[in-house]
Amino acid sequence: MQRELQWFKEVEKWDHPLHKEVKDQDGKTAWQLFREEHKALLEEGKNWMKDTSNSCMIVATLIATVAFAAAITVPGGNQQDKGFPIFLPHNTFLVFIVSDALALCSSMASLLMFLAILNAPYAEEDFLNALPHRLIIGLASLFFAIVTTMIAFSAALSLLLQERLKWVPIPIVLLACAPITLFARLQLPLFIQMIISTYGSPIYHHQRLW
Repeated sequence: MQRELQWFKEVEKWDHPLHKEVKDQDGKTAWQLFREEHKALLEEGKNWMKDTSNSCMIVATLIATVAFAAAITVPGGNQQDKGFPIFLPHNTFLVFIVSDALALCSSMASLLMFLAILNAPYAEEDFLNALPHRLIIGLASLFFAIVTTMIAFSAALSLLLQERLKWVPIPIVLLACAPITLFARLQLPLFIQMIISTYGSPIYHHQRLW
């Protein structure tokens, strides 16, 4: 990631209007020389983007699968005569169904973003605009999907155990916070760095490299 940010700074330098038309003794512009000298860095950035997207897609797919299955087989089951969920009058069930729906939608959005990254042409200008935007949205959607999934999980267990164990929501919520905290600790530095490099750098305002 640090090498990519360094590359972005060099792109900004060579994107100066005075450098666009100036040619060297071989008849090559600064941009042509830049592309030739940074082929290895472009390949590294491409592989890093693909590896990150593939890893996050696995998590997003798992969440979408679990959320969809939970929406069909709701906790407590359905009434035999009308087919309505048994816990439908409970407020906790409303928390479960809303958070489950949000988890499904956000995980699908994250999955589509990472899929768009994998299908990108990986041109040099894509690393300035399109790819960072997709990665930021994908990571944000994935984090939101994890949070809402754990909320749905906590609500479902609370519904099933609240008649026997009144205190059960407290340890359930504490356990649910563990994966959320772990994911945030692992991915938050990357997320913040991507936001700073994309929206905080002057090169973000360059629409084209030539």
